[in-house]
Amino acid sequence: MKNKIIVSASLLSADFANLGRDCERAAAGGCDWLHFDIMDGLFVPSISFGGPVLQCVGEIASIPIDVHMMVTEPARYIERYCELGASLITVHTEACKDTAAAIDMIHGLGKRAGIAIKPATPVSEIVPYLGKADMVLVMTVEPGFGGQPFMSETLGKITEVRRLADERGIDLDIQVDGGINGETASLVKQAGANVLVSGSYLFGSADFSAAVDSLR
Repeated sequence: MKNKIIVSASLLSADFANLGRDCERAAAGGCDWLHFDIMDGLFVPSISFGGPVLQCVGEIASIPIDVHMMVTEPARYIERYCELGASLITVHTEACKDTAAAIDMIHGLGKRAGIAIKPATPVSEIVPYLGKADMVLVMTVEPGFGGQPFMSETLGKITEVRRLADERGIDLDIQVDGGINGETASLVKQAGANVLVSGSYLFGSADFSAAVDSLR
């Protein structure tokens, strides 16, 4: 298991009227990455950020941008989002016609690639890609909305992904997204996660740095 805990601040919980300020706040507070959720209103019910906002964030961000694509057939947008500043792009295997091709496309553009699964999707769906992807994102809430409570039933999936990676000798990041705070962080780390996405907990904290420290 990787030892370094990475904290990625979910911009879905930032103040959109002061997005630049909150990007700087996350970096100054000790976050490692900025988590950028792209939703199309089809794969998930909500619509969030798109290319123009990513371009703005890419121009000001001082830490890597972790793009989570919750869109149908993400391959249509991968090249553009890489150009706009994404350091890592995660796609949902449930949304891809060809998950392996999407991973190859991301790598071909010089970026790291992640694959994500919803809470109801079995780990078996991503096993064929464990040797190709740099990261697996286990959603710990239903994707589409921020501020949801953590789903404890996802812990077993995190443990299973970590076990499979370790058995195969794969150097894999395991990311979790949804309901991550000072309490649930310890649960997911114990299960095997090392990349923690947090939104409302971080941006709602009076002391951003202390909130980040509590996740590590």
